[in-house]
Amino acid sequence: MGVSRAIDVMHLGRDRVICAYDVGGALVDPGPTASLETLVDGLDGVIPRALMLTHIHLDHAGAAGVLCERIPELLVYVHESGAPHLADPSKLLESAARLYGDDMERLWGEVAAVPEGRIRALNGGEEVEGFKVAYTPGHASHHVSYLHVDTGDVYVGDTAGVRIPPHEHTVAPTPPPDIDIEAWLDSLETIARWSPLALCLTHFGRVTDVGDQLLRVRAELLEHADMARRGGEEDFVRAMDRELRDATDAEAAERYVQAAPPEQMFQGLARYWRKRAEAAVPS
Repeated sequence: MGVSRAIDVMHLGRDRVICAYDVGGALVDPGPTASLETLVDGLDGVIPRALMLTHIHLDHAGAAGVLCERIPELLVYVHESGAPHLADPSKLLESAARLYGDDMERLWGEVAAVPEGRIRALNGGEEVEGFKVAYTPGHASHHVSYLHVDTGDVYVGDTAGVRIPPHEHTVAPTPPPDIDIEAWLDSLETIARWSPLALCLTHFGRVTDVGDQLLRVRAELLEHADMARRGGEEDFVRAMDRELRDATDAEAAERYVQAAPPEQMFQGLARYWRKRAEAAVPS
């Protein structure tokens, strides 16, 4: 029941970018429809009973609607703020199109609506399908994490960062529109309080040095936020290129960039700082 299988969905034909997890028939973050056939092959005949979505970004949840079309009894768990955008993905697609433009189809494939009757909205604090649920915003306002009660593994989506094996180097993915640094730091504390045995990252894989990994993503989040506050996008992207070149290798660097494009990281952090500045101005 609690056995977890990591499935590399080979996004755009590249390994070690997007990882789905089959946990005894509950599928955590299926990835995009563009990689669906690889996911299905990796399931090796298993028909999931439930999707456990950490959040609704297309690299994590894009295939949810198409999977519901294929599997009539499939239930979909998601934070209550994300639930309406599964039932009607038009606003989600409009927002994503501003980032990805003509690459939408190539990157993500079809995004179908999830029938409302299949959606199970979460707030955090529940126990469902053998998982405890925590609300873990910061990367997204609708982000949750799942602690599997039998194994002690936590499925963290993007909250614990991007780490491409065999490297330990970690990047905090900060795309627009709703990065919240303070909430993210609180979410890392929430995960730490569970004292997990391992963190299961969407980008990429299961890591067991839990305390060190949480410290890495915290430090990188704060460092990159300060970089975005002090400089422009060109300087930020150039610094990220140097960072990845120094800390990893050329093949891994491509995967970090695919999972967390530096220009999007800057845009999300710049928007965070603009919102902070606007909130500080008296009305």
